[in-house]
Amino acid sequence: MGDMLVLAERVRNTIQLGESHFREFKSAYEGKPGEKRPRKWVDICREVGEGLVAFANADGGEILIGVEDDGRISGVPHTEEDLQRILAAPQTHVHRKTALPLRFATSLQIEGKCVLFFSVSKGTQGVFQLPDGRCVRRSGTSTVPESVQKILFDQREARSRAYDTEFVDGAQVHDLDLSLVQAMADAYLRGITAEKYLQQMGLAEYTSGGLRLRRAAVLLFAKDIHRWHPRCQVRTLKVQGTALRAGAEYNVTSDEFVEGNILQLLIRSWEALRPFLAYKTEFGSDARFEQKYIYPEWACREALVNAIAHRDYSIQRSIDVFIFDDRIDVMSPGAILSTLTIDQLLKLEGAHESRNALLARVLREAGNMRELGEGMKRIFELMEQSDLRSPDLATDENSFTVTLYHRSVFSPQQLTWLEMFEGIQLSKNQQRIVIAGIGGQELAPGDIYRAMNSEDRDTYDREVTYLRTAGVLVEIRTNAQANQLAKRTRKPKSSIPRFRVSDPEMLKAARSTPESDRRIAVFNIPLSATEAELEAVFEQFGQIVHVKIPPPKADFYSKFGFVTFAEAGPVQALTEEPIPLTMGQNKLRIETYRERS
Repeated sequence: MGDMLVLAERVRNTIQLGESHFREFKSAYEGKPGEKRPRKWVDICREVGEGLVAFANADGGEILIGVEDDGRISGVPHTEEDLQRILAAPQTHVHRKTALPLRFATSLQIEGKCVLFFSVSKGTQGVFQLPDGRCVRRSGTSTVPESVQKILFDQREARSRAYDTEFVDGAQVHDLDLSLVQAMADAYLRGITAEKYLQQMGLAEYTSGGLRLRRAAVLLFAKDIHRWHPRCQVRTLKVQGTALRAGAEYNVTSDEFVEGNILQLLIRSWEALRPFLAYKTEFGSDARFEQKYIYPEWACREALVNAIAHRDYSIQRSIDVFIFDDRIDVMSPGAILSTLTIDQLLKLEGAHESRNALLARVLREAGNMRELGEGMKRIFELMEQSDLRSPDLATDENSFTVTLYHRSVFSPQQLTWLEMFEGIQLSKNQQRIVIAGIGGQELAPGDIYRAMNSEDRDTYDREVTYLRTAGVLVEIRTNAQANQLAKRTRKPKSSIPRFRVSDPEMLKAARSTPESDRRIAVFNIPLSATEAELEAVFEQFGQIVHVKIPPPKADFYSKFGFVTFAEAGPVQALTEEPIPLTMGQNKLRIETYRERS
């Protein structure tokens, strides 16, 4: 192949991509601007050793000495003797019993300047340490300390971890879908050829015998995947009921296989699964039929992508997706890696370990999957946003399973309570607030924040205002009254109940009455009076849903306002037989509300 990617060109491409989980740049200079001087070679050696150990304990990576953080090539101005010392750092500045899986340690001329290039593969045979016994690991764009116990993995995993990096005897470039490879190359770096892209990503290496392909290249791009991996498949089974039965009671109603290289499988498996997520078709607001889903689509897709990217390809078995009446099980071959636990994943703190380092890197760089550890967090977030039960994660010796439920986090009683507010469009936060007020429970601001699982004041104001305007939430204590009670009882104001949820039957009856028939106009209100004070005067006559006092004009001696009740009864009582009411020294005048012409 005449279009070989020479190492110097590869390094130039690497510099263009910038620092990442797989790349780190190091300057060979130190000092203030205008006073730069060469760094001590021993300090550079220490950083090279530490960086390569960190990469080897993670997913592999590259270090470039003589390149600034912003990608500017500044070069290495050291003597030849010092350069040789730095190039020997992978041996001299790691633990004496540690043999790094080193791929490159060489000097290059880039833009007329000396650059040192180091590249190390992901370790598959053990843990790598520094001379003093410490362990470090690459995390994002940082090197962080890590315990040996956390990095240690069972030797049984070595085969699965190394599987995608092994060379495949007999596999040639023409066995790949080169149009697909080129499309990925164009998305990665415009102008790079398919062959160069394969080498740049570590999917192939050029030797005297030609281009040698790793398993990751075949898994990603093979024309005929069955020739190289007969179980690169996703099997989708629809099960009638909530448990799989055997024999005469076998209850699988649909059993479908899809196969292909990984990039094809990402599309085909989703197309096979998606129809099972729809539960009904409705006529939408845009006069088109729309499918409604019982699961968040993107949560299911993330679970599927996670299985395809992280399964154990050394096991000749398909990914199985079981669709039960109450849940979906996405089961991928291979146990969870020994460096991870289910508890770590459930904490949703981004814990991750990439079994297939090359596959994961290609899919991440191409945008087919999220940053490592982020996919699982996204699944949980989407299920929570849909008020569905949190997923279950499980593992055994042979598989890892993600279970998604379409069962609501609300109990049957709570769902019945929400149904009683039918006709009022409630957001997810508003539903949670209404649930918190079930059974006449009085709600303090703190209760509402907890119900929403948010501490954002703007969110609180928006949701509470909507519920009050809709008549769903009724104020039982004004802000001033809550202040007084908090001081008297020495409790936080946020713990003082201020609201309760309206009786849904009464609210339904009120909403059937025009708002204008439930509203009064109040005149001669003192200029200093607030809406809360006006509400306090009239709350004795019935449930109030809204109070409004427009700003007065400059030459007015009093204000007017409007009070809207949940039902029409109080309006009749206050207007048919006037009741003497005062605010301060002002006698209030009450009239039936009339729309302005």
